[in-house]
Amino acid sequence: MSLPDTRFVNWGRTFACAPLSMFEPDNVNDCQRILDLAHHQRKVVRAVGVGHSPSDLACTSGYMLRTTKLNRLLEVNVEKRYVVAEAGITLDALHVELAKHGLAMTNVGSISDQTLGGIITTATHGTGINYGVISTHVIALSLLLADGARVSCSRQERPELFIASICGLGSTGLIMSVTLQVEPAFRLRETQQSITFHQCVRNIDALVRAAQHVRIWWFPAADAMRVSSADRTLEPKRVVASWLWHSFFGFHVLQLLLFLGRYLLSLNIFTTRFAAWLVKDDVVTVDDSYRIFNLEVRYPQHTTEWAIPYANTQRCLQDLHAWLAQEFADPNGLRPHFPIEIRFSDSDDIWLSPSNGQQTCWIGIVQYKPYGLEVPFRELFERFEAILLRHGGRPHWAKAHPLRPDTLRTLYPRFDDFVRVLKDVDPHGMFRNEYVQRHIFGKTGPEVGGEVFRCDGR
Repeated sequence: MSLPDTRFVNWGRTFACAPLSMFEPDNVNDCQRILDLAHHQRKVVRAVGVGHSPSDLACTSGYMLRTTKLNRLLEVNVEKRYVVAEAGITLDALHVELAKHGLAMTNVGSISDQTLGGIITTATHGTGINYGVISTHVIALSLLLADGARVSCSRQERPELFIASICGLGSTGLIMSVTLQVEPAFRLRETQQSITFHQCVRNIDALVRAAQHVRIWWFPAADAMRVSSADRTLEPKRVVASWLWHSFFGFHVLQLLLFLGRYLLSLNIFTTRFAAWLVKDDVVTVDDSYRIFNLEVRYPQHTTEWAIPYANTQRCLQDLHAWLAQEFADPNGLRPHFPIEIRFSDSDDIWLSPSNGQQTCWIGIVQYKPYGLEVPFRELFERFEAILLRHGGRPHWAKAHPLRPDTLRTLYPRFDDFVRVLKDVDPHGMFRNEYVQRHIFGKTGPEVGGEVFRCDGR
């Protein structure tokens, strides 16, 4: 159950830690023994899935509990359209299991590498203005609390613990199993087209509401917006793929150009325009839902993503465009990578969900690490975040951000209720790693600062 190698590095290779011990339990009893040990040793316990969060959310200087073996599908109810799965199952594995029963998740984000528990505890989202974050599809949870007690919670049973846990940052307890609402398996018909920035922003509301699932990829230096619109369909599959375009040019050539752009910053403008040119043609694809929802995330990266009120979308994008135009006009200006991803979600009532109380536009930027090498990102992200904050931005919880309790309290009306529940179910802070201590409880000092687990970055 205890692993010999205790070093942890997240997927993006941006944060790392060396826990005191790393455990890989097989079942609930193993987890209870780990919590009992942590209680007697007064250590923090952090549950970790695949480590995809591009922040130190998963990091700890205490005990790390890997959920790799807690990955079973426990129950399938086709008639009532729900499944019960252990929290450590990856979405990739869940898609396969659901398909065997003619079922599918209602909405999925851009990747399926993560665990079910991980996406729920961070209110991870897909896209669709009438579709909530994935946590809104959770019917019930089974948790192990800090005292080792196993409890169930839902909107009917222990509702405050449930609402706190479905965006709880892993701090309410260990999620052992998830009861998830699903639907009959379906295909999506996706249309992709490229239009100019101003065409897109001028008609943004019509575009967003023209299909069930709309997302936009913005290539700033090319002034181009790639609009993806997807709807459920009964059409047969129609898959479009080109090894030359998508693998050779779209992976190897772009990575080489990004690498060279570390030394010749002006090259990044050409690289963005080249990437926009590669995908300029209109394309129609029909495939299984999760294959359309998912993208191939090609390179390790620094990333940040913020959620703004949907009503502020047009103004915020215009402000970002004006800022980036200034950067491009300056010979020494910042040179962002591509694309800026823009997605949408419906409002919800989850206390710490960035979509709490408002339909939401999500805007995320990346700086790739070609061949795993570092690139400048800090100043770019700081300027981006300042603009998003002006428009009521709330950070994605899985991604690194600078906000502390005083600011978060103004953004989340139920923030203090969340803190109250944490204090009730975990009075001694067994599940409060450095991230939670910093952002939720306002602890300061170098031992909990935002750089404590960060790998080398510029």
